[in-house]
Amino acid sequence: MDLVNIPDLVNFFSRFGNEFSYLAVFSTLILCGFGLPIPEDISLVSGGVLAGLGYANEHVMFGVGMAGVLVGDGSVFLLGRVFGEKVLQIPFIAKFLTPERFSKVQEKFSKYGNWVVFMARFMPGLRMPIYLTAGTSDRISFFRFLFLDMFAAAISVPIWVYLGHYGAKNLDLLSTLVRQGQITIFALLGILVLGLVLYFTIKKKRSGK
Repeated sequence: MDLVNIPDLVNFFSRFGNEFSYLAVFSTLILCGFGLPIPEDISLVSGGVLAGLGYANEHVMFGVGMAGVLVGDGSVFLLGRVFGEKVLQIPFIAKFLTPERFSKVQEKFSKYGNWVVFMARFMPGLRMPIYLTAGTSDRISFFRFLFLDMFAAAISVPIWVYLGHYGAKNLDLLSTLVRQGQITIFALLGILVLGLVLYFTIKKKRSGK
């Protein structure tokens, strides 16, 4: 995460004032879902910084962050569901999702199933292509997609928002907290994956008896 961009983004959001700072963060997160070249994590941390500086409430900002992430991701999924593989012909989509990349994402779905949607939240470069591909396929319903995406977002979004709030007045501290936050997210993800592997392994052994 490039911390240099956080003050610039905070200044941009703060121009909208207390009342519209939520809308600015919400709109930015939706655009991030469509490939806006601003890391989603930076937008969430910046929203937390806004709260820490008194422009917003940190708990409301967390809700706004979750909503922006889910609306953005859900919109990308529905775009794929409505247009199917024809979505690859839309100019701004074609920049992010080439036919070759589309085929590779389809292979991941065949290999790992719907959990690819969950993992995609932690893979910024592949997030939008995977969500779009999920929409074009019949492998997953919209509500299952939304559930898995919300499950993943519930791990990352609060960490970034509340870290931004806590370190708002000390960017050196925030830099350290962000690095710790990244480690925490991957640690939680690793524990979750390990737990799932153990669960399905035990389940498979019991069913084989």
